[in-house]
Amino acid sequence: MPKQKTHKGVKKRFRLTGTGKVKHRRAGTSHLQVRLTSKRKRDLRGTGVLAKADTARIAAALGKYSY
Repeated sequence: MPKQKTHKGVKKRFRLTGTGKVKHRRAGTSHLQVRLTSKRKRDLRGTGVLAKADTARIAAALGKYSY
């Protein structure tokens, strides 16, 4: 059987934690923050954790890589 290839787009956007959760960068933080409230900008800081329903799909796309 051929090996499972890593999805390069997923590899660039997601990372697995030690417990198997998926970390990601929050949407809406690249540009155009003038229209956002200060509270919204504050809440978008840092990384988020992906919903549990999507974790298996992303982990499979990452293959053996967790970064």
